[in-house]
Amino acid sequence: MSLRFNYRAANEPAYQAMRAMEAHISQSGVDKVLYELIKIRVSQINGCSFCLDMHAKDLMKLGDHADRILLIGLWREVPIFTDKEKAVLELAEHVTNISQVGVPQPVYENVRAYFDEKEYIDLIVSINTINSWNRIAIATGMFPGCFS
Repeated sequence: MSLRFNYRAANEPAYQAMRAMEAHISQSGVDKVLYELIKIRVSQINGCSFCLDMHAKDLMKLGDHADRILLIGLWREVPIFTDKEKAVLELAEHVTNISQVGVPQPVYENVRAYFDEKEYIDLIVSINTINSWNRIAIATGMFPGCFS
């Protein structure tokens, strides 16, 4: 794989718009560990090696999460994720693959058991943001270490 071009240099205003989305999430109160779990799972689904590498390393900086990183693709099968995290990971999968079945009512209700309406929208924005980053990275040929 080779980098097609540096999107930041090619279109700084677009990059700043994406940074504004990240700033919103940072100020929203979304838990940092939960947000990194969202980023990792969505990046796995989308096949974005650049973002997967970055966010696995970011989660490791927040503590000892090696097992969670290794097993996140099997979150339904292992007891190391809380019910709240599982609800969010399921939401992230449905929003990422929204054209398949949308967000079924039971998924929505499960998330709402832990989050109010504002927090639910913040989660959706979080999921949408990493999906956007993934699409930028993949479309411009980014890979781990491409800017080193």
